[in-house]
Amino acid sequence: MPKYNSLSKDLQQRILEDRKKHKENPYAFRDENIIRRDMEHDKANLWRPAFVRDVEKILHIPYYNRYFDKTQVFSLYKNDDISRRGLHIQLVSRIARNIGRVLNLNLDLIEAIALGHDLGHTPFGHAGEDFLSKLYFEHTGRYFNHNVHSVRVLDKIIKRNMSLQVLDGILCHNGELEQKEYRPMSLDNFDDFDKKAEACYIDKTNIGHLVPSTLEGCVVRVSDIIAYLGKDRQDAERIKMLKGTEVFSDEGIGSSNAEIINNLSVSIMEHSYGKEYLQMDEVAYNALKLGKVENNEIIYGTDKVRSDYSEKIEPMMKEIYEKLLYDLEKKDSSSIIYRHHINYVNSNNFYTAKDFKYEETKPNDIVVDYIASMTDDYFIDLHEYLFPNSKYKVQYKGYFEHK
Repeated sequence: MPKYNSLSKDLQQRILEDRKKHKENPYAFRDENIIRRDMEHDKANLWRPAFVRDVEKILHIPYYNRYFDKTQVFSLYKNDDISRRGLHIQLVSRIARNIGRVLNLNLDLIEAIALGHDLGHTPFGHAGEDFLSKLYFEHTGRYFNHNVHSVRVLDKIIKRNMSLQVLDGILCHNGELEQKEYRPMSLDNFDDFDKKAEACYIDKTNIGHLVPSTLEGCVVRVSDIIAYLGKDRQDAERIKMLKGTEVFSDEGIGSSNAEIINNLSVSIMEHSYGKEYLQMDEVAYNALKLGKVENNEIIYGTDKVRSDYSEKIEPMMKEIYEKLLYDLEKKDSSSIIYRHHINYVNSNNFYTAKDFKYEETKPNDIVVDYIASMTDDYFIDLHEYLFPNSKYKVQYKGYFEHK
């Protein structure tokens, strides 16, 4: 029998009384404190407030469209009922705004961070991220991480004068690290932010030390975990990956997607209202940790999920990487990377960064930017175009194939 927890009656009454008095949350980030690299542009007005501008910048960035054909967990399935990254970011946004509304936080800031947090994700999910990081490190001694690259997309590739608060929330969204408490760490300038981002390229362990500077960023960070924990189980069931022998524990938050979203959200709201940090109770925290371990053992770490990635996608990515790098170093303007990527980036910066010459970027960075921007289908089509005789071929599982 599904169980859906509720906020305590005392807290519900307190929230209603606070709303009647129009009581503000002193720990919410205020629009007037927004920081941009260029403070003379993108000034708020009545119809486009501060962080609404960032939301709309993200929605209209050309790479936003590509969310919808990027793997969340399961690749190479023709199945419209399993999640792509485009749905994931919407779920994160919805969950985070629900929590933020109860806590009386800045909902526009939350939405902007949530919608932008995975813009830098590669095709083929975290497997693709690992393969690209490996190639990048072999060539440069630097690491690729999708959260850092999401910042690069919005701040370096398609320049949109995004706010420090949104970029920081995106950088620090790491949904692979769960915590019982999320306490913001102050950040008030781009110099410190740039150092924090650069440190992640040099030492991959620095990812684990990132902390959002706002409560809103903390809400998105924990909502990222809430959004995928149960949904990935739901997707695994829909592709008939689970045979009925695998059992997910119910340790206080339920085992279904709906229960997990509700019960974790309620725990955070109950234990965070009026505080300068986020917190969940011990039961919810332990259940969250256990749920992630079980997902890894039953879903993410299985041969069914990993085999096609390591046997086919990884060598295909290496072939593409080396070919594109070779073309760049030769300055072959007829190459795909010029025609489909460099020219594309320059054309999308024409009004916002007219003097920006993307082709002067380091070749390995351009190659990484291009591969990370690809959707799954684009990657496969590009590989076939560049290497028609390659021994590496992938085959999608069709709608009408059954086991």
